[in-house]
Amino acid sequence: MNYLLNDCTDACRNMALDEYVLESLPLDSPVFWLWRNAPSVIIGLNQNVYSEVNLPYLKSHGIALARRVSGGGAVYHDLQNLNYSIVGRISELPCNPPDIAVGALRTLGVDAELSGRNDIMVEGRKCSGYAKRVSKDRILIHGTMLFDVDFDAMARALEVPGSKLQAAGVDSVRSRVTNLKPNLKGMDDVLQLRDALQGILSAGGKQIRLSREQEEEVSKIAESKFRSWEWIYGRSREASFKTSRRFPCGTVELYWETDRGILTEVRFGGDFMGGLPTAALEDRLRGLRFDQETILKTLEGVRPGVDAFFDSLQPQDIAGLFLQFPLV
Repeated sequence: MNYLLNDCTDACRNMALDEYVLESLPLDSPVFWLWRNAPSVIIGLNQNVYSEVNLPYLKSHGIALARRVSGGGAVYHDLQNLNYSIVGRISELPCNPPDIAVGALRTLGVDAELSGRNDIMVEGRKCSGYAKRVSKDRILIHGTMLFDVDFDAMARALEVPGSKLQAAGVDSVRSRVTNLKPNLKGMDDVLQLRDALQGILSAGGKQIRLSREQEEEVSKIAESKFRSWEWIYGRSREASFKTSRRFPCGTVELYWETDRGILTEVRFGGDFMGGLPTAALEDRLRGLRFDQETILKTLEGVRPGVDAFFDSLQPQDIAGLFLQFPLV
């Protein structure tokens, strides 16, 4: 198969490359490329960020967040995860693209097999998942290969704080997973796996090189679409939240709803003490983007202050109710 070489580890740019090749790159035969991301969570096209991702954990650990153009569930990437993308005309692909990945792993001595809706399994555990997107007469298949991924970070990143959360969207399937490294004798580095797969998949093919103008177009797509708040957060469908916390002024209960990343409903309740009814504060919060900076900045700008509604509380106390998703 023909191939691209891609050393970029920026999740949003890699999502943009997938879209560009699928939608715009001239092709005379199928093309593949192997790539990695720095620590990132990649959510599916139709997923709700707030129901799938531990946003406070991502922020505190410098983990990027991106949304891809294909469906399916949320996945965690780090540099010990190898990804593949294959694009071609539906009629010209030599076989079902996931079979290509399975065949390559089998060539390397891994007893891999397709299972379920989008899993590649080894000894009953998931080592790879894939998703697809069709555009006109072309299809994109892209997937993961877990080489030596940090499963603790994966679990934390995809564990949403707050078991009472309800949201519309596509839930990720929490599967038992395994790394490929123990099954690849003599391979101690993910780059060895990359080079071996590159050799297998590229046999008989030629390298496709993007022009400077094409590289610039990929960068433009990454900036204008894949890094945008509207793409990452704004596609999140309806979600409902309820939480509470005990403060010196009493228990504050908070209920809120979001749609496409916007606060559409906010209501306070509880036995807390305060001088003013909270209706005016609720009105100020409705219509805001559901993100830390916007909520906290708005609360800091409330006049009279937050402590007029909740005795002795500060803006960060109320913002924390929104942003930490504590258990009810």
